[in-house]
This record gives sequence, structure tokens and C-alpha cells, in this order.
Amino acid sequence: MNLQVKGRNVEVSDQIRKYAEDKLAKLDRLVNDPTRIELELAVEKNPSIAANQVAEATVWTKGPVLRARETSEDMKASIDQLVDKLERQVKRYRDKRRPRKHDRPDGAAAEPVPLEAPEEGPMIVKTKQFAVKPMAPDEAVLQLELVGHDFFVFRNAESDEVNVVYRRLDGNYGLIEPS
Repeated sequence: MNLQVKGRNVEVSDQIRKYAEDKLAKLDRLVNDPTRIELELAVEKNPSIAANQVAEATVWTKGPVLRARETSEDMKASIDQLVDKLERQVKRYRDKRRPRKHDRPDGAAAEPVPLEAPEEGPMIVKTKQFAVKPMAPDEAVLQLELVGHDFFVFRNAESDEVNVVYRRLDGNYGLIEPS
């Protein structure tokens, strides 16, 4: 494992460097061949931020590049939280790569696996159904303003395709059309 520890607004002591190396050694066992790990430790200068000890890591592997960032009031706690987050990412990646039971080579049907809530990340919490009415993009912008959302799905009356209008950060509107 090639570990590079950098400090931003902080001098990285040998004690912290050794602590980080010991903690990140766990990842070496989980990931088959991490080619490089870059750890950046920083102290935020904003006095209104209590959790100003920041630990950021990037782990290059043969597969995905893993990134995580954690903050707390103590640098060692930030490193602990960072390593925990990276371990969850590695486990999630390995579970996705592992062949599932219903992909059995003998063609036999596998028993259904109960769904589990993901440890981390967004999930669908609400489903909505509505009629997609044909209208012009200008009318869709008016509907967007009426509903007060950031986007509006409609059927374009001219092309008969499903389109989306959305509010841009500059205050204008965007139109998404399928190609």
C-alpha cells in the first residue's frame, strides 16, 4: 500500500501519521490491491465551525476510485469516521461485484432474497403518478411555476415525446428532449 499523508493548514505529526497508517491498513486487507491512498488532513479556519478537523481520502484501486470526507472536533475521530465510511464503500462495491444467487450457472431458480435497506445513500421514499399532458414547452414552464418545483415532466405537443423543463441556477429554464 502506497500511503501519502498531506496536511493543509496543519502540520502532520508523526503520531497522527502513524495512527492514520494503522487505521488505513484495514483497507489494505479489504481491498485486493489498493495501488495508492492519498490522505489529506486539514483544519478549517472558520471559527463558527465546531467540527473543524477534516480528513479526506482518495483510494485508487484496480476497480473504482473511492473517496470520502469526514469532519469532527478531533483529528483521530475524523480519521476513524473516514475509515468506517471507506470500509462501507468497499463492502458495498464487493457485494455488487459478487455473483448473485439467481445468476446460478446450473439455471436453477434461487429463492428470493429479502430486501434490506441500504446502509447509506439516497432511496426512493415516495412514488407519484400523474397524467403527462401534451403541451408546448412555454406552457410547461408556466405549469412549472404553478407547482413550485424545480422541474416539470410533460409530453411535447409538437414531437409527441416526453420532455422535461427545469429551472436553472441562473434563473432561466432548460428543456430536456430525448434524442
